[in-house]
Amino acid sequence: MSRTSFRQELAQQLRIDSIRASAAAGSGHPTSSMSAADLMAVLIDGHLAWDIDDPDDPRNDHLVFSKGHASPLYYALLKAAGGIDDDELLTFRRFGSRLEGHPTPRIPPTDVATGSLGQGLAVAVGLALAGKRLDRVPYRVWALCGDSEMAEGSIWEAFQHAAWSELDNLVAIVDVNRLGQTRETMLGWDLDGYAARARAFGWHAITVDGHDVDAVEGAFAEAEATVGRPTVVLARTLKGRGVAAVEDQPGKHGKPLEDPDAAIAELGGPRSLSVQLRTPLDRPQPRPAPHQDGGPPRWDLGEQVATRQAYGKALAALGAARGDVVALDGEVSNSTSSELFAHEHPERYFEMFIAEQQMIAAAVGFQARGWVAFASTFGAFLSRAYDFIRMAAVSRADLRLCGSHAGVSIGEDGPSQMALEDMAALRAVHGSAVLHPSDANQAARLVFEMADRSGISYLRTLRGKTPVRTPPEEDVLIGGSRVVRTSVRDDVTLVACGITVEEADTAAEMLDADGIQARVLDCYSVKPIDVDALAAAAEQTAGLVTVEDHRPEGGLGEAVLSALADRPRRPPVRILAVADMPISGSPAELLHAAGIDAEAIASAARDLVRSRVPEPVGGPREP
Repeated sequence: MSRTSFRQELAQQLRIDSIRASAAAGSGHPTSSMSAADLMAVLIDGHLAWDIDDPDDPRNDHLVFSKGHASPLYYALLKAAGGIDDDELLTFRRFGSRLEGHPTPRIPPTDVATGSLGQGLAVAVGLALAGKRLDRVPYRVWALCGDSEMAEGSIWEAFQHAAWSELDNLVAIVDVNRLGQTRETMLGWDLDGYAARARAFGWHAITVDGHDVDAVEGAFAEAEATVGRPTVVLARTLKGRGVAAVEDQPGKHGKPLEDPDAAIAELGGPRSLSVQLRTPLDRPQPRPAPHQDGGPPRWDLGEQVATRQAYGKALAALGAARGDVVALDGEVSNSTSSELFAHEHPERYFEMFIAEQQMIAAAVGFQARGWVAFASTFGAFLSRAYDFIRMAAVSRADLRLCGSHAGVSIGEDGPSQMALEDMAALRAVHGSAVLHPSDANQAARLVFEMADRSGISYLRTLRGKTPVRTPPEEDVLIGGSRVVRTSVRDDVTLVACGITVEEADTAAEMLDADGIQARVLDCYSVKPIDVDALAAAAEQTAGLVTVEDHRPEGGLGEAVLSALADRPRRPPVRILAVADMPISGSPAELLHAAGIDAEAIASAARDLVRSRVPEPVGGPREP
């Protein structure tokens, strides 16, 4: 059999296995898989360098299915390459199967989860950047994209950054099958229109008949020979290729074929072809990342330091101690203070510009290659990339995020710059940690803690300076808290984090003048929160006042309520938060207007104490 005939037969096998898997599941996207089958047949027969028996080999190429709904094709490809067998192929979408509806890293060698369209190419940029600048290994990154997702802005963030970074180790393959889920795409089969856009962004663009395996071979060879810029192969295809009942027919998206047996017969019947993938044995190993002793920076008690500055200094120190730490920033590094890392470790710093989606996607790509990635921008702007953070959790990714300029305390810049929903958003992410230190020593220690934590970790930092209250030798742990003030007989507990810790402590002094003793608890770890410290406060005081520079929904107050939800006799909890829309003003004016300054805290605590029952919850307190 000639090479051309073999690839044509292999493509038919990929189509048939896509149909079979979807039929067994009773759901799936076989028509979207069938359009790209010739493209993938050529790719795995001679171009994709994978050691299928060692998917973690750092020299392997990477294949990202940005059009993750074409998962039947991906799994059919793995079967042809020997990664799974036919029995497992037919477990597609069953509960417990590794072959989920959209690919996830549960099935090697999948780097990241896909399925939220517009993300795979952006992650591929991160993988390609890692190969060029970090691993220094000449692996190639291939990304299969759908034409519908070309409408996503994140696709063009990826196009722009890949060209700027001269990622000639990146090839995007766009399956231009014309039909989206509900109608024809904006450009249809206008390959020249797509190519003009790609070239305007600095890419080498190749247009090709996606069902002509010899033409596809020529396009892939040309892409591999292109130097100094990434390549996009724009392939004209037919959705549902090869089966008359669905080929180029609207309304067939996301459905198994009505008569799969007839379709398989029309495609020539089942095949049992296998592919021997290229191996990366001739490539060098990546450079090791050295580690050495080193701890976080320290500040003396009473110093005035912004936690954002502490983040930058701690990150730079961490980068000196660990060669696997990398930093990314959204072109605000002089505000987030990640510029301190950039100055000391420029080879491991990545400027991502005002493209927050691409920043998070690149970090996901870096961590897939084993790098410890920290990404920073204003906390408010992480909302632009929230879907990428959500999908990073689906990818089981390890990300460290820093959002600066939290809350109304940033002052005159106004509400467009104020992170007021970030803790709620990040608390909702599976397996996340949400941290809001009140001083520099806390922030620095938490940066080092984040480096070794799995999952998504978020550090919320402040624009303004706060006094250092935490001794540099004191333990600061994810899940911990700090008692700022207490007495032998506390009447009420003030629970705060970040900027409001200082306000709560000042309020406690005001209450002391009234004869009311207030415990001040600094909950620098909002998720996981220190349940034991809160339970003790609930038992030992008559009530809690929580105060946060954040919206009332989903922040510190609700985290406290959740922690105390199963207490048999929970005391009253008063939540102080930013309920109204803030305006520009000084930090002090804005804290006062929001009702989260010392005066408001003291007033709420007085009201709570005055309304308490004669005996505190849990019985008499110890004198």
